[in-house]
Amino acid sequence: MKSNNTAELREKTADELQTRERELTEQLFKLRFQRATGRIESPAKMRQVRREIARIKTLLNEKSRA
Repeated sequence: MKSNNTAELREKTADELQTRERELTEQLFKLRFQRATGRIESPAKMRQVRREIARIKTLLNEKSRA
């Protein structure tokens, strides 16, 4: 699943990746808020979102170097 997700991300343009990164950052903020108020449904979701943000940042860095 991870490699498939990364492959899908590699096909996107830099603008699409930046948009997705903004969406995920906003989602992470909401998850942190839910955790602070004690009503988070899935704590593991935070880890997934953080990792996808890191994946996107890595790909953006690769694209900028190319």
